[in-house]
Amino acid sequence: MSSPVKKKRNWKKILFEELVEYWINVAYLALVFAAFTQYRRIVLAAHDITYTNYWVAVIEALIFAKVIMIGAVFRLGRGLENKPLIYPTLHKTVVFTIFVAVFTLMENAIKGLLTGKGFTGGLVDYFEQGPHEFLAGCMIILVAFIPFFAFKELGRVLGQDKMTNLFFRRREAQ
Repeated sequence: MSSPVKKKRNWKKILFEELVEYWINVAYLALVFAAFTQYRRIVLAAHDITYTNYWVAVIEALIFAKVIMIGAVFRLGRGLENKPLIYPTLHKTVVFTIFVAVFTLMENAIKGLLTGKGFTGGLVDYFEQGPHEFLAGCMIILVAFIPFFAFKELGRVLGQDKMTNLFFRRREAQ
């Protein structure tokens, strides 16, 4: 087999694995965000307020899944990987929550630039909703990331093949 063919196949395999990881991340985050969206809808309905922003959960999942993968490329949260799994799990949870929070602020600042309100105008618009909205979003991300990174760390230690077999392959009866 020639070297270019081998390199091309490896590139395709890497791309496939990245796409699978991205869509797994999207699915998990969409489920979590949809659950909180439904909760918000129910709470607001109790006060006769209609909430119809259902697609926000999916859009956020699509964006945050990519933000997580970008953070992984920059090796965010690395450093405690030789410790018991609770340490790298919680460390990555906190680091990536901060990363997503910073990304959210930057997103709103850029939105302010695009709408002609300026960099800080976008942030002012965002925080006019109240700081509780930002803090609640960070708390949701923090809670969602604990099992997310626990499974990722478990997969890192056991190996992806072992995790796939444990979750998706039939096991022999004992």
